[in-house]
Amino acid sequence: MSLVSMSALVKAALEGQVVSFPTDTVPALAVRPTDAPQIFKLKNRPANKPLILMAAEPDQLWQLAAGSDTEREAWQALAAQGWPGPLTLVLPCSSAVPDVVNPGLTSIGLRIPDHPIALKILQQTGPLATTSANVSGEAPLLDPLSIEAAFPAVQVLAWEQSEQAIHSGLPSTVVEWQGVTAIEGKPSWRLLRQGAFQLPSE
Repeated sequence: MSLVSMSALVKAALEGQVVSFPTDTVPALAVRPTDAPQIFKLKNRPANKPLILMAAEPDQLWQLAAGSDTEREAWQALAAQGWPGPLTLVLPCSSAVPDVVNPGLTSIGLRIPDHPIALKILQQTGPLATTSANVSGEAPLLDPLSIEAAFPAVQVLAWEQSEQAIHSGLPSTVVEWQGVTAIEGKPSWRLLRQGAFQLPSE
């Protein structure tokens, strides 16, 4: 199967197929959230490793998280510093998140990539469940031909070397919401993975 155009990729994504495109970190495998089991099967990914929901606009993601107005203000404050960009916020998930995206868990990772191609695709598809393009436990694949060879059933976007160079090759920084501290009343986050985004100092 040859590499596909953006219009063909968007059509495939809307039909529930797994697709692949570049982001600002590493290229993604992506699918509609309700079709997330396909990615777990393709990657041989353990069911206890949830996917990240990626979108083009913050409002598309906030509806997927459940929290108080105070909590949402804290989430949006950090997102304002890291979105679009390589920052994934792990937040309590709302009932709008299909169980198949994060089997058995009550939280969900949310991100907006800082990559023109990814954003253009997501603007047309809405939020997609995403992960790096690799077999679970192996290094991320960084170019379309390698991804196509490893995942023949995936619709892989044809992108140019100049577009590929936009991504950093580093994963996103992942932080999990811990709540507001009882004594100081400050937002509290736990660093799960240090990636391309540097958290602001206190």
